[in-house]
Amino acid sequence: MLTTPIYIDPVTDYGFKLIFGSETNKDLLIALLNGFFRGRKNIVDLVYVRNEHVGDGVEIGTVIFDLMCTTADGAKFVIEVQRTAQVNLKRRMLYYGSKIIADQAPKGNRKAWNYEVTEVYVIVLMDGFVLPDAEESQAVMHDICLCNRETGEVFYEDLGFIYVQLRNFTKAEHELESDLDRWLYVLRDLSKLDKLPIFLRKSIFEKLFEIAEYCKLNKEERTMYDVSLKRKWDQEAARQYQEQEQKKRLEEGFEQGLEQGRFEERAKAEAEKKSAALKMLASGFAVEVVADMLGLSIEDIEKLK
Repeated sequence: MLTTPIYIDPVTDYGFKLIFGSETNKDLLIALLNGFFRGRKNIVDLVYVRNEHVGDGVEIGTVIFDLMCTTADGAKFVIEVQRTAQVNLKRRMLYYGSKIIADQAPKGNRKAWNYEVTEVYVIVLMDGFVLPDAEESQAVMHDICLCNRETGEVFYEDLGFIYVQLRNFTKAEHELESDLDRWLYVLRDLSKLDKLPIFLRKSIFEKLFEIAEYCKLNKEERTMYDVSLKRKWDQEAARQYQEQEQKKRLEEGFEQGLEQGRFEERAKAEAEKKSAALKMLASGFAVEVVADMLGLSIEDIEKLK
């Protein structure tokens, strides 16, 4: 029997936008982004902008982001919540960032503009999966920018990608050290809690917990959230099924490989015995002696003769 939750899940489509996607709650998004940047940037204020970017032609479709905002200094942020692995996830996010850069170009007088593009950052919250080529890594975050391949020095700072792998965040309450840890804990466990923990007694988290109370949603909001939550559960069930099937295929392949190896070893041992038997017979050993020494039957020896 399902119980009514105390708090909503912040990494559902509707839950994330409800908590972080409105002007009255922008202080929550500012605090979350500052946590991700870990002191490298300090966002003081931001403005939500349209998250729909229409293509230049009929063949170039419209791009709709989960959230998009810009700061006072013009830096632009795209925030995406992803729950299923995608083959071209990196390319898709690169396209998103490039789209934001390209849209900054004026329709005319580009010479005067002189490519004065602002900072662009794409933040990806990954719930339930990790980057395709990072399965063995236990990193929670991948903070990406353009750098010199030989020296590792940053080549261009103003285009960045932050991939947050919530699946790899395993810290317990007593291990939380920074605001980033506390934000990751909230994103992971908010819907499992029944009250605001003592270690989150800060005004920003008190506001978040108040907004996230399920009982405060009206009928329409509850319906939209419940649909969003069911979609997340369905995606998670599909992901787990795929992982189980892949594990099953790997185990079956491993067993087949072991059996094939055992068969080849037995065949090799039999061949070596028969080769030794032939040499012993050629040296004048009696059939009974050869059979006894090599563990073969007299019939097998007779066939060799």
